[in-house]
Amino acid sequence: MSPAARRTTLAILAIAVGGFAIGTTEFVTMGLLPQVADGTGVGIATAGHYVSAYALGVVVGAPLIAIAFAKAPRKGLLMGLMAFFAVAHLAILAANTYPTVMAARFLAGMPHGAFFGIGSVVAASLVSHRRRTAAVAAILGGLGVANVVGVPLATLLGQRFSWHLPYVLVGVIAAVTVAAIAVFLPHQPPSGEESMRAEVQALRRPQVWLALLIGVVGFGGMFAMYSFITPTMTELAGLDEGYIPWVLAVYGVGMVVGMVLSGRVANRVGVLKGIIGALAAIAVLLALFGWAAQILWLAVLMVFVLGLLPSIVVPLLQTRLMDVAHEGQSLAAALNHSTLNTANALGAWLGSIVLAAGWGYGAPSLVGAGLAVMGVGVAVLSAVLERRSRVAATQADRQVEPAPTVSATTNA
Repeated sequence: MSPAARRTTLAILAIAVGGFAIGTTEFVTMGLLPQVADGTGVGIATAGHYVSAYALGVVVGAPLIAIAFAKAPRKGLLMGLMAFFAVAHLAILAANTYPTVMAARFLAGMPHGAFFGIGSVVAASLVSHRRRTAAVAAILGGLGVANVVGVPLATLLGQRFSWHLPYVLVGVIAAVTVAAIAVFLPHQPPSGEESMRAEVQALRRPQVWLALLIGVVGFGGMFAMYSFITPTMTELAGLDEGYIPWVLAVYGVGMVVGMVLSGRVANRVGVLKGIIGALAAIAVLLALFGWAAQILWLAVLMVFVLGLLPSIVVPLLQTRLMDVAHEGQSLAAALNHSTLNTANALGAWLGSIVLAAGWGYGAPSLVGAGLAVMGVGVAVLSAVLERRSRVAATQADRQVEPAPTVSATTNA
């Protein structure tokens, strides 16, 4: 490996470490839901709001940060976002009530979308055009590794010691990320004032909004079920709570495999076709999950697949947004994580509604299946409109082509 290639790899890895910290904090609350609920004196359904609070922080923070700091050097911005993330997590030591934990989780979520969005744009700029989806997948791969190692370990520590401890450890990892980015990431120049306008103008493109909508409804289905994975596995599958960290690790392995496959799917079938196929498979999986969860080995297998399929979609969706946003890539990429966490909040909320109604732990997955089907519908609509646009553009080009020149010949 050449020195330049090695430096690129280390730079992407440094950003991925931040993704590991984000992935750990995003998903560990789901694994520790009973402990956090007991520690703050609320019920399981109400504790699900802590998941939503973090997600709403992402939704609010991503566009605000991407627009407000469009002129900032991207390297410094990535370091600043991780520093804020670290402080927000260390502050959770002082949170022991429902309002304070809600506030802490909201603040912790604010850097999430902007970090992944800007990090994805930076990673794509460091490699060739063909490898950009793979580079984005490598950044997002931190989420998968977090679910293999970070979330199970943090859940175990939270169960045995204190539910505060995992969040403090995430804060420490975030501080390490700041140092790694400072050392390994090359200077990233500011976008400039004209880029700020371009970021906002990207929102005028209908395909940008369709891609964002795919994320909201398509991934809301997955989060409707996964937000309540701990009580679902203990109540339906009869799994002892002590084995939940291993179930979360299985989900994380699925995520890592999905991230690895994502680049290959993009190159083989195309970005949009890959999104449609994976969302359709998620819909089928969720429709069957309530029944399958009553058989332990089958439930664990489906948790693995539930980690794999969405992890194929996320880099594809990120690439799709960067393609259709054109010059407004930073905002669009950040908004991707806003929409995914809108899906997180939506899924957790809808799941809590059916649980509070007494429909049982199999109901959230059925809600999720319906949302995934809606995501397929939006993706198909996006594909149809794009095809019509291309056909119209081709016809317009043909109409403006100059008529062929006819040479006059004289018959002798």
